[in-house]
Amino acid sequence: MSSIDRWVERTARRVASRTGRRSFLSRLGTILAGGALLPLLPVARGIGAAAAIPHNAAGQDPELDGPDGDPTKCEYWRHCSIDGFLCSCCGGSQTACPPGTEMAPVSWIGTCRNPADGRDYAIWYNDCCGRGMCGRCFCNRNEGDRPIYHPYRSNDVNWCSGAKSQIYHCSTALIIGLAEEAQPEK
Repeated sequence: MSSIDRWVERTARRVASRTGRRSFLSRLGTILAGGALLPLLPVARGIGAAAAIPHNAAGQDPELDGPDGDPTKCEYWRHCSIDGFLCSCCGGSQTACPPGTEMAPVSWIGTCRNPADGRDYAIWYNDCCGRGMCGRCFCNRNEGDRPIYHPYRSNDVNWCSGAKSQIYHCSTALIIGLAEEAQPEK
């Protein structure tokens, strides 16, 4: 037998004599459970989506907002899944953070119906981080909100976790695009 084989055998026997099967199974279970929880962590997928937003859809488009749209009101159609202070009341806009704050790289999404055209749009909600809470125009609309085990659809998460500062200031509501229903397979 080679010296490597003897060393591996001695090491394995030493480990086996010091630890029991239950201890090993406990550690293995912990590792497996921890690995299963990894997909629940926030991922910086919002940055790539920002580049995919058409310029006119991300801005204040009168055709999408309708004549009665007021982005400083909770009842505004884009705010159907928002939870926080509206950046349009805090020195920013629907699509831009106020000066002195930065947009978090992670976000949640919602689908809201525009009453002006009767179509559903995918809305990308981003928190602006870096200054204390704005304190104006608080909205907590939970239409389509999911439990916390669906973090990308939940508005109850501090989405500033991916930003330089963990301090929440306000939230934006950008239109990603038209939400289309999946067609059933034939």
